[in-house]
Amino acid sequence: MTRPVIVKGGEARYVQDISVGHHLFQADEPFDVGGRDVGPNPFELLLAALGTCTSITVRMYADRKGWPLEDVQVRLAYATVQAEDCDTHNNEAEFVDGIQEELIVVGDLSEDQRSRLAEIAARCPVHRTLGSPISICTRLATQADGRS
Repeated sequence: MTRPVIVKGGEARYVQDISVGHHLFQADEPFDVGGRDVGPNPFELLLAALGTCTSITVRMYADRKGWPLEDVQVRLAYATVQAEDCDTHNNEAEFVDGIQEELIVVGDLSEDQRSRLAEIAARCPVHRTLGSPISICTRLATQADGRS
């Protein structure tokens, strides 16, 4: 179960104060679009969530198998890519918005183990969520709700 995430406009134009339990951090837009660049932008946070989940999932799997995984690194970028290069290729679109993910595993691992870790990476919960239809229900709360 996830803890509630609360996002509140900060003191500056696009700065957002984010709290998750006792963790506090900020998000913002870069200078070139009017922000102050005091934190990652929303797409960077999305990529960070995916990369974090991927890395943790790979680490947990390797630990459970007793494999000699020394380090995991996930490099991500949000980009417009050719539809035929994507897992979810549909014949209608030539280009689609997509996430490019590169998995780097370090350790004395066999090629079969490396391949299996790549398969496991694609099964992390955030990856599955982003690749599935998802419903986002937005409602307007009042101050009395304690949610605004």
